[in-house]
Amino acid sequence: MSRTAAHLTVLLVLAGVLSSSGLAQVAPLPVPKITWHVENSFRFFSDAADTEVHRATFLALPPEDQLQHPILAAEQALSARHENGWAETMFRDTCWDARNNRFDCKDGSDYINPKSHRVAFKIGNVDEAAGLSCTWLTAPLGGELRGDVVTQPCSEEAHFKIAYPAGATVSVEIGGREVASEKVQVKDLLIVGMGDSFASGEGNPDVPVRFSRDRTADYGERSGKVDLTGYPARIGPWKTIGDKAFIQENARWSDQGCHRSLYSHQVRAALQLSIEDDHRAVTYVGVACSGSEVTFGLFLKYAGNEWVPNPSDMSQISAIASAQCDKNEAPYQDLPEAYHMDGTIPELKGGLTLRKCDPINSRSIDLMLVSVGGNDVGFSRLLANAVLSDESTLRKLGGWFGQVHSLDDASIGLEALILRYKSLNRAIHYLLHIPWEQSDRVLLTAYPGLALQGDGTSTCPDGVAGMDVLPDFALSEQKLRVGTWIADKLNTSMKGAAEHYQWTFVDGHRRDFVGRGICAGTTYDGADIADDLRLPRKTEQGWRPFNPADFKAYASRQRWFRTPNDAFMTGNFHVAASLLQKVLKLDAFAWFQLVLAATYSGAFHPTAEGQAAIADAVVHQARGVLAKYGQGPEQQPQAAQGSITPTSATGLQ
Repeated sequence: MSRTAAHLTVLLVLAGVLSSSGLAQVAPLPVPKITWHVENSFRFFSDAADTEVHRATFLALPPEDQLQHPILAAEQALSARHENGWAETMFRDTCWDARNNRFDCKDGSDYINPKSHRVAFKIGNVDEAAGLSCTWLTAPLGGELRGDVVTQPCSEEAHFKIAYPAGATVSVEIGGREVASEKVQVKDLLIVGMGDSFASGEGNPDVPVRFSRDRTADYGERSGKVDLTGYPARIGPWKTIGDKAFIQENARWSDQGCHRSLYSHQVRAALQLSIEDDHRAVTYVGVACSGSEVTFGLFLKYAGNEWVPNPSDMSQISAIASAQCDKNEAPYQDLPEAYHMDGTIPELKGGLTLRKCDPINSRSIDLMLVSVGGNDVGFSRLLANAVLSDESTLRKLGGWFGQVHSLDDASIGLEALILRYKSLNRAIHYLLHIPWEQSDRVLLTAYPGLALQGDGTSTCPDGVAGMDVLPDFALSEQKLRVGTWIADKLNTSMKGAAEHYQWTFVDGHRRDFVGRGICAGTTYDGADIADDLRLPRKTEQGWRPFNPADFKAYASRQRWFRTPNDAFMTGNFHVAASLLQKVLKLDAFAWFQLVLAATYSGAFHPTAEGQAAIADAVVHQARGVLAKYGQGPEQQPQAAQGSITPTSATGLQ
């Protein structure tokens, strides 16, 4: 018998085609088995290599982290490897066309309604040392298309495009004999994200600002002849703060106007759901925008916080409806009376038009991730009252802080929010076609506590720790307690609304933020730069307490909220001098750039680690929802088999 024939005989034994007497003489061996995974399971990434970075990071995590905190653990692992953050090399290669504000892939492939997925295959339980060749064959299901055939060493992965949603039968032959066969059907989920700055990822630009090791920036003087010199200066050939070269070094975002980034918990949750099931792909549509409310943002057009030449021409609801329709038109509907709730939401009364995709053309939403409500009650404006001592500054900030400063105003906002949620619920079902009996596919995410210390009850004390970027900032514990009380009331209202409308409420992350509030950190020399709450300034003795060029925006740190100092060092938002003078009517504008850099850059918003912790809570709830509708994990990633059981996907709280 030749060597090849001997190998073939062994394989025939594995396939069960030898006689029973032969089997009695040969010890049973494992049967060859085909395993497969979707190559670019997170389809929002144009480059499959980017998805693989996250998949490989997930597979390298300890089993407990894979189950309980996969996104936070992955974020910490990635930040240790990528000095400026992992998103820096990925944010440009996505299926979001920022020029046209549409979801389109650069390669022209069908994004919303994929026709196929590229899948990687391996054959297991075959002796790789034997150097055998495998012939792979595909037979598309439900059609007359011919399949593909490829012959290659059995030790190598095979790659095929598998038709969607029909799928294919994939088989392997060795020596002309079939040794394994597998029915392959990819499960592609449409996950939608909408909401405000907590949803967009505010405070975590895909590319943070980089600072010079030697140069300083001077902002003139502030009230009381306070000297505003010796500040960290961004790199670049700029001559004056706010000139063209200066603005060109602004932080970079996936969506510049909305400050939407890949660090958003909605992006991270969708990404995680795509990589923890080998047989699943996720099509992600995220439209969250910093500063949005239920009215201006979700129902009505809202351009975002940063000026861009081509802001979105649609509200978030209309943008989602348009995406659902893909290449078909989602026409505008005149809705003058449907959503203002008998005049109690005057912003939506008369003249309201929203896009709606015909149900025949509309792709169904599998999960809708929502974070909205904080701006509706004026919480950020109430918070501003707790940290900004100069109310004239608040008025000049206009839309971001508005005019709401009092507890009474916030209480009125809470009452109005209930009706806004009612209006939103109606739109979700009537305009975006989520079935009423599947309302739990809507996941409303709670806001984490901003200032709770480790005991879970006390708040951050009076002081300027983390906010000495400008003399206007000074934390008031008393006012912060009021803000915390309103935040708890907001959480109760959100939970009640979710229960009433049968949405899924996500709040498991709130306990994880205890002790990681805005004042968590150090203020003494020699501390870890990441945990130092102070802003570096240059004096005659040099930079103190550290050189700004050594600041790493995505280093792991104790606090999970950006302080005003962090915001300056991360987003460092400035506007062109001409725009500042034209819009805000400020002639002596230099000091006001500091206010913008410390607020519009994401102060009081979760860090990338905080966003990851929120995303973990979302994923735990999403697993249960998907399992309920038969969309739970079909095949755990290979390296994780045996460490994550299928039952882990059935609704961890």
